[in-house]
Amino acid sequence: MGRRTFSGREVVTVLVNTGGFEWRRTTGDHAQLYYEHPTNDADRRWVTVPLHDELRTGTLREIADSAGANEFDAFCSWIDRNA
Repeated sequence: MGRRTFSGREVVTVLVNTGGFEWRRTTGDHAQLYYEHPTNDADRRWVTVPLHDELRTGTLREIADSAGANEFDAFCSWIDRNA
């Protein structure tokens, strides 16, 4: 099991640079990211990431689910490899 402690900025950076998400806006201290699948018009996602120094595990799980991750541990490993 890899690392599960990430800052919001680390998660946003990986989702934008590697995951194909677009940083649409910031509301308060939350980044709002948008994803649209290139060939499947039905696959559109909004992900809100708090820009905190450390994200709680439950918050990170919600981000993973919103981003379309199938497995939480694989999502954390992917963030860790690309951060």
